[in-house]
Amino acid sequence: MPGVDHCLQEAMAIPGAVGASIVDYTTGFPVATTGAAPNNDHEAAAAGTADVVQAATTRSLYVSALPHDLLEDLIITTAGGYHLLRPVQTDFDSRLVLYLWLDRVQGNLAVARRRMQTLADELVAT
Repeated sequence: MPGVDHCLQEAMAIPGAVGASIVDYTTGFPVATTGAAPNNDHEAAAAGTADVVQAATTRSLYVSALPHDLLEDLIITTAGGYHLLRPVQTDFDSRLVLYLWLDRVQGNLAVARRRMQTLADELVAT
């Protein structure tokens, strides 16, 4: 898939980035990974990412009251970091999600969210 390697390189250039991946959230398959993963297991992290995104997109608790409102991102916070999940919106199936593990001390959540938005848009454009 063109642009995947570049996208992950750019994700790792975000200050505080610990690891990044692109996940097919319908299958839990890691399309591409770089850097570290929680518990040093990219496959388990991808499966967990898929579970979280599926839960957020299919459960009425998280559905917006606005018609045709799309999920922009999910943020999981821990004492030591942030886990950002950004669905890649496409005109066809929108199966991919960008995942970024960000160190809480060295990273900036607002900057990372904006950069992940740009990376998702660039990934679609390639």
